[in-house]
Order: sequence, then structure tokens, then C-alpha cells
Amino acid sequence: MIFPDSDERHQLERRMRDSGRLPPGQKATLKWPVLHMGSVPPFDTATWDFKINGLVRAPLRLSWQEFTRLPMKEVVADMHCVTRWSRFDVRWEGVPFTEVMKLVEPKPEAKYAMIIAEQGYTSNLPLEDLMRPDVLFVLKHNGEPLTGEHGYPLRLVVPHLYAWKSVKWVRGFMLLDHDRPGFWERSGYHTYGDPFKEQRYSWKAPNLESYRWR
Repeated sequence: MIFPDSDERHQLERRMRDSGRLPPGQKATLKWPVLHMGSVPPFDTATWDFKINGLVRAPLRLSWQEFTRLPMKEVVADMHCVTRWSRFDVRWEGVPFTEVMKLVEPKPEAKYAMIIAEQGYTSNLPLEDLMRPDVLFVLKHNGEPLTGEHGYPLRLVVPHLYAWKSVKWVRGFMLLDHDRPGFWERSGYHTYGDPFKEQRYSWKAPNLESYRWR
């Protein structure tokens, strides 16, 4: 028996493969799987803040009210997870990384960023990649506020890299002059993560059982 949603998924997968939008080794999904380390952190608008430090002329701290007053835009983009699912034409709404960077003066040697999230989670990215126009600090997904399990109140979305780089529960970033591995990168994930080059792992496959699956 072929279920309607299964048939729809297979049709989508064929279209995306034929159009060159499905990276190698990936399968299309109609759902948004949930996987992350640890539990969903609590959120309090009175205590939440967003910090930028490292190679900047002056560190910056924004309250929740200040952050949500920054200019926002909508981006429609695909999402590819290292665990081999891909979602297509996702509508994200949030603050462009470029807008946040206007608030600080990076030092000339700043070439990389370490994204910092709740519970000590980190992920590294080249600053050049973060400055792309479709990279957002996201508050809404398909017109609705993010849910806690998907990163509420704020997550980074970097559409051209595997989704572990699209960090949930972001609290800021640090600018660096060199590439420093983040949480999953230290456990064997590729330091960059291009889905079309299948840059999944660097030296050994990480323990995916440590994810929280639902």
C-alpha cells in the first residue's frame, strides 16, 4: 500500500533531484524532524540577552526588546540535515546576520565566528559565509513563531550548510582570527559542512545516539 503522504514525498524528492536541489545522500521530508542535544532551555524576556565579543572594537550586549527591534526580512530556502533529510522552500523570518554586524566594528583580522547558544553549545563558521544575504537569526518559521524544540526564541539559519550549523537557542557570537571547532566539530563533524559535497564528518563518525530524537 502507498500512503498519500509517502507518494507526495517521493514526487517531491524526484522533482528536487531532477532540479539539482537535492544533495547527494539526502531524502526529502514533508515533516520537520526534531533532534538536539539536551533539553529545551527556558526563556525569560527579562533576562535573555545577545552578546557579541571577540575581535570587535567594543563588545555589545542586546536585550530581547532591543534585538527584536532590529530590521527583519523573510527568506525562502531549503534545509539539509546531516542525518540525511532535506526540507524545501521553508519560509524563515528574522534578523539578517548583516544587520547585527552593523552594530559592531570588527577588527581587520576577524575572519571566523563561533556561534554561542544555550547550555554551552557552539558551532564555528567563516564570517564570509555568515555575511550572505540569506543568513538570518530566525524568530518565525512559515509565518509562525518558532517552537521551543526548534529553537525558540531565536535560532541561526545558514541555508547553504548542513543544519547543525543552523544553531538553535542562539545567545550571541564571538569573532575570531582563526577557525576553532565547535561542539559537533570536536566530535568528528566536518568543520565546514557543505551538503552538496557531503561534508558530513572529518575523521570519524560521531555518536548520533547522543541526539535527542522525537
